[in-house]
Amino acid sequence: MRFVEDFKDYELIDATSGQRLERWGDIILVRPDPTVMWDEPQEDLRWNNPHAIYHRSNSGGGYWQEIKKVPQVWNIEYNGLEFRLKPMGFKHTGLFPEQAVNWKLATELIKNANRPIKVLNMFAYTGGATVACLKAGASVTHVDASKGMVQWAKENAVASGVADREVRWLVDDCLKFVKREIRRGNKYDAVIMDPPSYGRGPNGEVWKLEQQISELLSETGKLLSDDALFFFLNSYTTGLSPTILNYLTKLYIAKDKGGKIYTDEIGLKVTKKPIVLPCGNTTVWIGEK
Repeated sequence: MRFVEDFKDYELIDATSGQRLERWGDIILVRPDPTVMWDEPQEDLRWNNPHAIYHRSNSGGGYWQEIKKVPQVWNIEYNGLEFRLKPMGFKHTGLFPEQAVNWKLATELIKNANRPIKVLNMFAYTGGATVACLKAGASVTHVDASKGMVQWAKENAVASGVADREVRWLVDDCLKFVKREIRRGNKYDAVIMDPPSYGRGPNGEVWKLEQQISELLSETGKLLSDDALFFFLNSYTTGLSPTILNYLTKLYIAKDKGGKIYTDEIGLKVTKKPIVLPCGNTTVWIGEK
């Protein structure tokens, strides 16, 4: 498992009884997490006095209970990148801190390539990978179906000082975008994708990852340049095992390209416990040097 060790502005303080106790900068939040299956005493005093607690609703979704004043928006920093956070519906804050391991790897690969790198970031959310790749010197095409998320990503680019870099911000259905890029003859040296298990496109298109992952990877593989640098596929979908993700990447991405593939769990180290909390999988293909 790969896990974050240098994210000073984020900390998974403790985890027990289906909940996380987290520090986001100076803000302490309690959020539910179904992977926390153990029951141990809540010994850290911050369990009893967080800034806010997210409560799930029996009818779906949930709400934030504010204990102390929580800013409408606040920033945290990671390795020279800045991200704007805010409490959202469905317990999110606008950032998945476990992905910092992938931002770091992408940064290293881009910097060590010693050539211009053109990155496609799909299902790109609030742009963590986008700003990391821009900071490393790549040009980036950022694609997400949500107009609000693309705007948030632009704000993160401004906060990180990379808004003036070579970047395209696109609100689009990712699979439709890939097919258009194939027809245009466009190629990319690196692709990052973080597809949701379920979602809707900008025009209400229904997305189910298990049903569409094969076509998505098959089409995306056609966009990789002859000397492509890397491909990252993140998955939080429990029905897609690491073995399946690895094989799909071998079949559709690495075919005829050589290189190396590996699939790892990524996670967050729990400060108060001897465990790293699993937070999904990433399959990585790295091209031949």
